[in-house]
Amino acid sequence: MADDRIAAYAAALFEVAQGEQDLARVEDELFTVATRVRTNDALREALTDQSLPVDLRQGIVEDLLGGRASPTTTNLVSMIVGAGRAKDLPAIIEGFLEKSAGSRSETLAEVTSAVPLDGDQQTRLAEALSKRVGHRVSLKVTVDPSIKGGLIAQVGDTVIDGSIRSRLEQLKTSLQESR
Repeated sequence: MADDRIAAYAAALFEVAQGEQDLARVEDELFTVATRVRTNDALREALTDQSLPVDLRQGIVEDLLGGRASPTTTNLVSMIVGAGRAKDLPAIIEGFLEKSAGSRSETLAEVTSAVPLDGDQQTRLAEALSKRVGHRVSLKVTVDPSIKGGLIAQVGDTVIDGSIRSRLEQLKTSLQESR
């Protein structure tokens, strides 16, 4: 049942963003929102705290996004928070991103990089991932310096971890096992 609700919200977001003819911008902004909600415990707790009045939680959305995001994005996030679905916000946005990529016959590829990737690097990465998975991909990139270097890419259920952090952990495990 929860998956049906998430899919319904994702479809509604897609229809609104497409209707506003602002799909690419809303995609990028919602991806940023989902990343922040996933990684910021205080923000996630504030948006999902049912003891806080809805208008206060929606005010947090306005403070966070107002002037930095399109009115479409701000209104969509505010609507989800107002409906009491903030805990599902990252999943709803992921569904939206998948639906949006699917509308272009692409598959969503979430990439984590230690450093920002320029346009050329993103293009080459998208081409390499497309060859690897057998179809076109739509990249959404986040920067996480904790991976030390390299990339982590997730396309559907496939995870490709080429991060330095992962390699260091493998080396550490290998050294511990050889003792």
